[in-house]
Amino acid sequence: MNKKIALAIAFVALVTVVGIASSSYYSTLVEMQQYKPNMSKQILDINLKNGSPVLGSENAPITIVEFGDYQCEACYHWFHNTRADIIDNYIKTGKAKLVFLDLPFLGRDSITAAQATYCAEDQGKYWDYHNILYNFQEEIDNGWASKDRLVAFAFNLEMNLDEFSDCMDTSKYNKRVKANYDEAVKHGAEATPTFIIITSDGTPTKIRGAQPYSAFLKVIDPLTSAIPIEQP
Repeated sequence: MNKKIALAIAFVALVTVVGIASSSYYSTLVEMQQYKPNMSKQILDINLKNGSPVLGSENAPITIVEFGDYQCEACYHWFHNTRADIIDNYIKTGKAKLVFLDLPFLGRDSITAAQATYCAEDQGKYWDYHNILYNFQEEIDNGWASKDRLVAFAFNLEMNLDEFSDCMDTSKYNKRVKANYDEAVKHGAEATPTFIIITSDGTPTKIRGAQPYSAFLKVIDPLTSAIPIEQP
């Protein structure tokens, strides 16, 4: 084989491998830049009673519903790259509140991890546990969210381990997690993360994927600009 042709083939193969390796979260920069939220005129009646405790003021005029899986890599990146700005600019200011609904479809440990967050809620530590899962996420079903690891996370948060273990062993919140899954499917959450921004009159806007803060700003700021905000 001609040496130049061989080098060209090797270069193409290298570029292909690098492209595949970098595609998981940063799907394409073009896709991010051209992203347009799904604006809807319909009134949305979404059941949030089985989801997380509300993060923020109950009286906030905007509700951000996040459908996620604790083994979702894109959810991990959104948590670390966008969530803090959402909290600082919308949750802490009283403009919006956040509710997390489970969409556990990536693996067997997705379901047990989701159940564990509600066992943590029993001890007043839902959001602490939620955060620790996204801080220690590893590859899907490689053992990072096994029963033993989930108990270890509870230990790190100084929870009552007997109470936590009993909650997990009895699958106390299996039906709750399943209800959240069904609600996600009902409202067209086909991947994680998916967000639905809901106004006080029930008008929804869907944001798909681990979008940057700018995508949320474009949706939420026009909705809150004319609304008097009650500080939490």
